[in-house]
Amino acid sequence: MDENPGVSEEYRMVSPWPLFVALGIPIAEIGILFGLVPLAVGGLLLFCGSIAGILRENEYVSSAWRGLAGVSVFVIAGGLALWYADTATASDLLIRAYSLIGTGVLLLVAGVGGDLFARDAEPGL
Repeated sequence: MDENPGVSEEYRMVSPWPLFVALGIPIAEIGILFGLVPLAVGGLLLFCGSIAGILRENEYVSSAWRGLAGVSVFVIAGGLALWYADTATASDLLIRAYSLIGTGVLLLVAGVGGDLFARDAEPGL
């Protein structure tokens, strides 16, 4: 009988991504909730970059750049939803919508540009 079944030294025991996810979510939420653009953008960049790293680490995507571009679609969709909600109601959501859309565009440009021009370099790995 084996004391440690399935444990091998070739596998990493700890992933660094949960720490960055745990930091990115509250920073982004504080920025979006209070309309603080630098916090919203920085927190979303940290959170989405961590999600792309998790997707690559678990081999759901072939490149972290493609994961980053895929995550950007959801951020842009959230920003467009806030933009629509601002026009449909009398609330002040426009600065939050612009923060999300701007971050999504930055992520999309980084993901597509990284996939096209930095194929040998993997972000965060």
